[in-house]
Amino acid sequence: MKKNTMTLTNNMTGDSYEYKILEGTRGSCVVDIRTFFADSGMFTYDPGFTATAACESTVTFIDGGKGELRYRGIAIEELANNHTYLETCFLLLNSRLPSEEELYKFDLEIRHRAFLHEGLRHLFNAFPDNAHPMATLSAAVTALSTFYNDHLDMTHEEEFLEMAHRIISKMPTIAAFAYRHSLGIPFIQPDIDLGFTKNFLTMMRAYPGGKMHLCANGHEDIKDVEVRALDTIFTLHADHEQNASTTVVRGVASTGAHPYVAISSGISALWGRAHGGANESVIAQLEYIGSVENVEAFIKRAKDPDDDFRLMGFGHRVYKNFDPRAKILKNLQDELREELNLDTELMAIARKIEEIALSDDYFISRNLYPNIDFYTGIILTALQIPKSMFTPIFVIGRTVGWITQWIEFKKDKTSKIARPRQLYIGE
Repeated sequence: MKKNTMTLTNNMTGDSYEYKILEGTRGSCVVDIRTFFADSGMFTYDPGFTATAACESTVTFIDGGKGELRYRGIAIEELANNHTYLETCFLLLNSRLPSEEELYKFDLEIRHRAFLHEGLRHLFNAFPDNAHPMATLSAAVTALSTFYNDHLDMTHEEEFLEMAHRIISKMPTIAAFAYRHSLGIPFIQPDIDLGFTKNFLTMMRAYPGGKMHLCANGHEDIKDVEVRALDTIFTLHADHEQNASTTVVRGVASTGAHPYVAISSGISALWGRAHGGANESVIAQLEYIGSVENVEAFIKRAKDPDDDFRLMGFGHRVYKNFDPRAKILKNLQDELREELNLDTELMAIARKIEEIALSDDYFISRNLYPNIDFYTGIILTALQIPKSMFTPIFVIGRTVGWITQWIEFKKDKTSKIARPRQLYIGE
């Protein structure tokens, strides 16, 4: 009978070491090498931790080869098409979808917690009006820990959930205030009569006195399709396993720091263009291409190994098939274009690039399919949301994932402070 172990042999010394193979409920098995240094006197070497599992988790599962993404075992397609973002938040926090009554109470609590302490609201005045909203957002969330400094020794489930509900509800308000401060225009307070996503759009667009900024359809109202589109984007960004920003959140959590400080660290990590800032780069590149007539030339440049130009929004480090979130957003983009009668030059450029990439063997053979960033940027532009707010919107959606991962880490009795080792090659 085969043992559920792996044997590693040191060919220099002839010593062998045996380690357990651990099986998850889905995906790859892992080799438990926690005693490897004690056994051999050596560390493993894995830059970027691309072959290392740093934790056990029940939150999110990804199969990059199959193009599969699940929250708490439920396929992303089911959640995006049949459930709201708040239902998804409840699922991540409670490991199940809410009943009708539970959703009503959860929604009501989130609406009433959306207001900021007046002292925090005045903090925005200390920032220059040309500050990027992500910088302001990160600083304001760190400051949030000064107003709610009682979350270092939580012991009951109710305490964890209160802390989580508070940050989820306040993040859209902080993001909207950061945006409006960057423009030097008055803040719009949350409206408890509005749902989560419509309330955020209102705080972004409205003027004092109830007047609305002209939205994508040329009218002053916020159309249901716009709310549905943004709500779907929030859902698709809610969690994504142990990505860079989530790893940062867990790393800060391991030090015992305040949960909101850990979230602020995640915001800073997400800001990078190699992570959450990629959708800004997509739109910047479409603007740079300029017109549909220029697309062929830029495609040619992208395929030239001697040219540094690379198409933004194609391919994914994890998904070696079509990103399942991108499929959902492609359908959403088409729906927006029809219902809002949108057919901008940027959309036409993106459509031409997509058409070529999905039929060109160069892209297909390299698994360079359009990813979530490609479609997110186009949709947010269609909703008249400026590029500077693309990543803050990512933050709003991802907040529930970060705080869920933080809670899971804190409840894990085997968790330790993060402390990777190194291969020293200096003097």
